[in-house]
Amino acid sequence: MTKKILSGHGSGGKLMNEMIETLIKGTLGPESIQLDDSAVLTIGTETIVFTTDTFTITPLFFPGGDIGTLAVNGTVNDLAVMGAEPLYLSCGVIIEEGLDMEVFETILKSMKAAADHAGVKIVTGDTKVVQKGNADKLFINTSGVGRITGKVQRGPVREGDTILVSGFIGDHGISVMAERNNLTFTKGLQSDCMALNSMIMKITEAYPESIRFMRDPTRGGVASVLNEIVKGQPFSAKLYEHNCPFREEVKGVCEILGIDPLYAANEGKVVMIVNPGDAAGILEKMRETPEGKDAAIIGEITAEYPGKAYLETAIGGERILPLLLDEQLPRIC
Repeated sequence: MTKKILSGHGSGGKLMNEMIETLIKGTLGPESIQLDDSAVLTIGTETIVFTTDTFTITPLFFPGGDIGTLAVNGTVNDLAVMGAEPLYLSCGVIIEEGLDMEVFETILKSMKAAADHAGVKIVTGDTKVVQKGNADKLFINTSGVGRITGKVQRGPVREGDTILVSGFIGDHGISVMAERNNLTFTKGLQSDCMALNSMIMKITEAYPESIRFMRDPTRGGVASVLNEIVKGQPFSAKLYEHNCPFREEVKGVCEILGIDPLYAANEGKVVMIVNPGDAAGILEKMRETPEGKDAAIIGEITAEYPGKAYLETAIGGERILPLLLDEQLPRIC
């Protein structure tokens, strides 16, 4: 492990995973910290889910949202993919001295609208202001609490299971990058930032025993999520390139800049590993919702390359999808 913190240590890639496994778990203790989307806790007879996340995106406003909507939706989704009903959020802000009050008010209004839409309440928070130059305009931390009304959506992944995604891949990361770099040829491309709890609840209610694993593929994208699932396991994750839904604008930007969209962040998508016998029904249920109307079956769990994620390309070859050392697009969430 390196002697200094690098940007890649927050990327969702190899550097971050190494730091978590060695430094964080080694110091805090593996038994005291659950490093999943959320921690599942038992309080009396209730099973709750608790999560926290910090958002440092630049720019603060991007096509399809802002740091406020991102903070609310990102935390709601981390609860939802565990099978929880999101209930309450906290909001901690670190503000750089000199930020326009009107900008801050606009972001707070976005948070309120996003929370109302997701059916959650922002119930507590904290405000800190640092001197100009000691932060980049505004950082937001949100923590969330939800309750398990059915079951925790975590189970053993098996060879033959089906991989689904709830819609187009890479929209958030590429739209933020395009906004940051004033790329005019991406006009119309927007972030997919949205809450997924309503869609996920409909699926878990209809198929309570069929989902092996769910995660929202944020930092590191779809490829990094699949790498985490298969790491150290006797199975692999196989994706079919011709089934992966990419917008033409996303593919165009990625081809020009040499970026792989499978590693681009998403803020309104869920990857599901499901019982193959129920995959078609789950796909149909997803497509009945606004959040999942572009859902697709994109792959399966195989035994071909144990512990690896890989892609069957459109031209028929195969390509390993490694866990990247660093991130392609920093500060996109």
